[in-house]
Amino acid sequence: MTVSVHHHYWMGEFIDDEEAGRRLTGLPAAVEAALAESLETETVLAACDALGAALCDPGHPVRARLAAHLPEGEDPAVLSELGGLLGRRELTRKLRRELGGATPGRLNRADPRESVFEAWAPVGLVAHIAPGNAATVAPLSIVEGLLAGNVNILRTSSADTLLTQHLMAELAALDASGALAARIVVLRFPSSRQEWLRLMCAPADAVAVWGGEAAVEGVAAHVPAGCRLVEWGHRISFAYLTADAWSDAATLDALADDVCLLEQEACSSPQVVYLDTEDEDEVFGFAERFAAVLAARPPAAAGSAAGSGAGSAEGGPDPAEAAELTTTELVARLEEHLGLTRVFAAADGSWRVMADTRSPLTASPLHRSVWVKPLPRKRLIATLRPMRRYLQTAGLAGSPTDIAELSRTALAAGVTRVTPVGAMLESYAGEPHDGVYALQRYSRRVAVQADPVRFATTACLDDLARPVVLPRPAGPLVGKEDVQEPARRLTRADAELYFRSGGSTGAPALSVFSYDDYDTQMHAAARGLLAAGYDPAADRTANLFYCGAMYGSFISFFSVLERLGGVQLPLSAGPDHAATARAIVDHGADTLFGMPSYLWQLLHAEADVLRAYGGLRKVFYGGEHFTEEQQRTLKDTFGIEVVRSITYGSTDLGPLGYQCTESSGGVHHLHADLHTMEVLDLAEDRPVGPGETGRLVFTTHARRGQQLGRYVIGDLGREVPGRCPCGRHAPRFELRGRTGDVMRVATYFFNHRRFLELAEERGGHRGELQVRLDSTDARERLTVRVERTATTDPEQLREVFLAGYPELRSAVAERLLDLVVEAVGSASLDRSATSGKLLAVVDARG
Repeated sequence: MTVSVHHHYWMGEFIDDEEAGRRLTGLPAAVEAALAESLETETVLAACDALGAALCDPGHPVRARLAAHLPEGEDPAVLSELGGLLGRRELTRKLRRELGGATPGRLNRADPRESVFEAWAPVGLVAHIAPGNAATVAPLSIVEGLLAGNVNILRTSSADTLLTQHLMAELAALDASGALAARIVVLRFPSSRQEWLRLMCAPADAVAVWGGEAAVEGVAAHVPAGCRLVEWGHRISFAYLTADAWSDAATLDALADDVCLLEQEACSSPQVVYLDTEDEDEVFGFAERFAAVLAARPPAAAGSAAGSGAGSAEGGPDPAEAAELTTTELVARLEEHLGLTRVFAAADGSWRVMADTRSPLTASPLHRSVWVKPLPRKRLIATLRPMRRYLQTAGLAGSPTDIAELSRTALAAGVTRVTPVGAMLESYAGEPHDGVYALQRYSRRVAVQADPVRFATTACLDDLARPVVLPRPAGPLVGKEDVQEPARRLTRADAELYFRSGGSTGAPALSVFSYDDYDTQMHAAARGLLAAGYDPAADRTANLFYCGAMYGSFISFFSVLERLGGVQLPLSAGPDHAATARAIVDHGADTLFGMPSYLWQLLHAEADVLRAYGGLRKVFYGGEHFTEEQQRTLKDTFGIEVVRSITYGSTDLGPLGYQCTESSGGVHHLHADLHTMEVLDLAEDRPVGPGETGRLVFTTHARRGQQLGRYVIGDLGREVPGRCPCGRHAPRFELRGRTGDVMRVATYFFNHRRFLELAEERGGHRGELQVRLDSTDARERLTVRVERTATTDPEQLREVFLAGYPELRSAVAERLLDLVVEAVGSASLDRSATSGKLLAVVDARG
């Protein structure tokens, strides 16, 4: 009986040869179906980060399952190395460096002042032809294809284990949506099966192949016209030393590190050492000194990289490599009789240094075999440029001036990478490979031009096309206190920017960001501001948010305007209202950014000047709310046409929501590409019913370092059903106050928002309102403090509150509570010292 072996992974399941052959014939249709469904970058990042964490945990069952598929003799530490490369930090940095942002596939405005939308789009299907005996290359290649949004089909050799297949299966299992599985195929077959290779490449939009010229040519024959051939072929690297450097013992030790690490198996290992000289005696003398340094090095370890390529499992060269080593050394020794060479070698053949008076680049047979040649810098380009297709790394040693000059010369000769000697094999996250960025090779830059009038407030075209679907939040609820101490323990790379909250609802809290996270959030806030009707091509803005004491509002909206390219007067909120009004008039500002309480004070203090100016058209506010009556005053008294929320957010989480031109009051769209939102019951961890008010809980996904999942922000709100008339798919919610605005007084619960609504709707009040709670000898006292205006009548307002608030009327009637209404000047109301926000509730009961 024949047993079917399932060693192919196809879009979520393991299959055998017969099924793989059948499915290959239908590959074009499968690719079209997969590309018809969207793939969010966050889906890839979240799954990779989870898999990376599992691979780095020695006790994790996923790591144990995958370790069983490592090649014989492979160190399990390679799984930890792979796990580190799959982490969110590394992949996000790669996305930013190669494609310019963490969500490169979204059609955002290329210039906020123009209605042109650009994005990086997948090429479609990427066929990967992986090298043999390189455990991490194949899975990382697929991850690169996924980050670019592509469908990926990869071929491993018949000699490889099933590590890549099972790695990809584990990755796909971490995505509940199935979008990753639909974009991954891993086949295992020999190079002799040319029909399968043809079926892989025929529908491909890019083919990535590793190997030498013969391997690339074998694949290229199957690449259709117009398809990108991405070659990751063999490269050659060299070291270049100036006179000061080659006489330095530390330089020779560093050079020996580059030679011995991985036994020259890496493309970035030095095969030739060039000296900046024409003197043959200096070449021979250096070769002898360097041979002594290599002789002092311990031999290659068993199972090292010397044997991890085509070599033997014992760490030495295989018979073909041994023959090449012997031949190369023998020819060099024969040329000693002509005065062209001099050979210094170990008796056991474990290393050799071959000095050669001829400058042209010569490939080394590897395994600690090094050529030493003269090459004065004036001839460097002429000598190396003929080999430019094969050049990769130049390790330089010399003075700072020498390094600067030689770097430019080496790059002109065709080198793609320059490092210090001793660091030739080191790399950094997002480093170009062989002179290109892989993600750009697997992507297309696309653009959409739209009508500037109809799309004036559209910052991202995708918002009108489809909803963003991010991974579902999981885990316990967390609050401000849960993230304070972890924030103080963040690494330097994740803690680059510190903010403190305004303290309007308690003690100021610390929030920490990386600059990358801050940049992502400021771009999101900028898109939201465009949706709200800000016009960066025409508006002239006075930034009047509070600044200082690590408070973030002024700085953040300075950054937002910078990204929008808007005209800005960075005035900040200050006590000299006359000077602020004068600056607004003198510089023609027509748009104000700021806290409602400060803007309200400014406009009324300088009402005569600003009404006479008549140039104010827009107000964008944040941190608090303008009531409907206050907005009516701004429009009727000052001629302001647009009064809208600049953003809804918090110091911890950044921008959470934005208003569009169809939004009013507390209604906002969710920044759905950054966060997911839940509305939970006030007392229990369960969703409320449709349209009901509950606690707003946010999970932020685009964040490095701090993991803010299921964060209870302290605000109340409700989901707004249906799609917004503006056409955006982003969910909507309506703010309904803060949990801190709900007061328990005299056994009753009272809400600040209710007092404000009654004062406006029934009492005609248009100013600010604050509730103060005190204890007296007899009972508790609730004082409603309202901003004094010409028509303010405290007694009338008291009757309005008693008539319209049954619970309040009962508490007063039962003599459980004293109700006082007093009119005060705006300056007498209690405010946050940091942000200037009005404190809605002041609880002084002790």
